[in-house]
Amino acid sequence: MDIALMSMALSQGKVQQEASMSVMKMAMGNVEQQGEALQRLMTTTDTSAIQRAAQPHLGGNIDLKL
Repeated sequence: MDIALMSMALSQGKVQQEASMSVMKMAMGNVEQQGEALQRLMTTTDTSAIQRAAQPHLGGNIDLKL
């Protein structure tokens, strides 16, 4: 076996593993933030805030005819 080729393959594998771990850490950070936001939303007693979060498109416009 060629030692240089083997070294390159191991190096590429290490870089791929580090990149994968970095992406996983970013995803875990996003999930933690979403979980905290959901927890804050569930502990709030403001029902209108909960309704706006569930259906943000409702109540934004009013149609008037004179």
